[in-house]
Amino acid sequence: MRVYLESLGCRLNYAEMAALGRKLAAAGHHLAESAAEADVCVVNSCAVTGEAARQSRQLARQLARANPAAKLVVTGCYATLEGEAVAALPNVELVVGNTHKEDLLALLEGQMAGSPPDGPPATFDLQPVIALQNGRTRAFVKAQDGCRNHCTFCIVTVARGEERSRPPHEVVAEVNALHREGYQEAVITGVHLGGYGADLGSSLRELVSALLAGTRIPRLRLSSLEPFDLAADFFELWQLAPDRLMPHLHLPAQSGSDAILRRMARRNRTAGFEALVEAARARIPGLTVTTDLIVGFPGETEAHFAETVAFARRNRFAHMHIFSYSARAGTAAARFAGQVPAEERRRRARILHELDAELGRDVRAGFVGQVRPVLWEQPADAPAAAGAVTWAGLTDNYLRVLAAAPAGADLHNRITATRLVGLQGDALAGEPVWTSHLEEQDT
Repeated sequence: MRVYLESLGCRLNYAEMAALGRKLAAAGHHLAESAAEADVCVVNSCAVTGEAARQSRQLARQLARANPAAKLVVTGCYATLEGEAVAALPNVELVVGNTHKEDLLALLEGQMAGSPPDGPPATFDLQPVIALQNGRTRAFVKAQDGCRNHCTFCIVTVARGEERSRPPHEVVAEVNALHREGYQEAVITGVHLGGYGADLGSSLRELVSALLAGTRIPRLRLSSLEPFDLAADFFELWQLAPDRLMPHLHLPAQSGSDAILRRMARRNRTAGFEALVEAARARIPGLTVTTDLIVGFPGETEAHFAETVAFARRNRFAHMHIFSYSARAGTAAARFAGQVPAEERRRRARILHELDAELGRDVRAGFVGQVRPVLWEQPADAPAAAGAVTWAGLTDNYLRVLAAAPAGADLHNRITATRLVGLQGDALAGEPVWTSHLEEQDT
């Protein structure tokens, strides 16, 4: 069976996709590089915003046009929330939600054999998948699913259900398997990763300790962590293995106004968030902090928005994921009074995007002159001198770096000490310290 796998949305989706891609390959199936080559096309959908739902529909239609003969399976959060609408899309044979994820391989095999597993005839509740991309250097590893929080804007709790954590030994085993495959970095993900282990009598701190003790992968990175899940002593973990636990934290704030945070039913407040960031920076050298912010939440006044702008400046975020509020049916906020007009939401988003560019430049500039480890990913579409190729990679603290290397040198999937010598667009310009050694290896 030739399967083409696509994904939209969060890192957790990619972690699930990669895991199922490996299962398909281990079962002897071929992961197609394009929809045109496939017997089955699988779309892992997203529904975090109305725009994400629209993109999910659009992607499904594009794949149906690319290969009308292929069976189309749509899965993920949009498929869970709007199964009937998904089933009406062209070429869709199966609609796959989020509840019974481990059965998707059997479902795909049964569908191709003409005998799908017992269950509803049109809609199944299974796991989304994505193809393993050739040359990937970072692997996304799912440790947890579901969320017990009830933020008034969020539909993901409805789509993902109750919290479930994977036992630590399973996560350790997967990271070790990925390291054997050649991956240099594992990104640990979850819907509510900071709540890991509540259902197991464990904790995220115990999981990270187990990963540091039980694996030898050079780089471990934590995905999004809710700030209210973390105590200041959590950052002591970085002292156990400062070279392996990456100095980057993504802490979703969602707003810089306490009044709006209360309307969102968030458990974080601005003062506590800032104290947490200060504690993290004091314990983790070279730390960068990124965040999520929503603009135009119902009831957000110009004064509330100004508080968010000032909050972002004070916290010196390396990057902000900025979302214009999108009312999602089934959430409490969709029924709130004080809905902000769309044009005003777009205006506020533009202001924050401009601030994001400014703050990002300032953060990157602060690292110019340092030498940091960079995991090189692939050649970049950027100018280079004759006889050279520009490579793109990520520092340990999640900053994009561009560097010129001789055309014959292969930096892919290598970690090199790299001197950061200046700014280059939205990235840093770097000079690998061991360039001469790399040239020797490739001659």
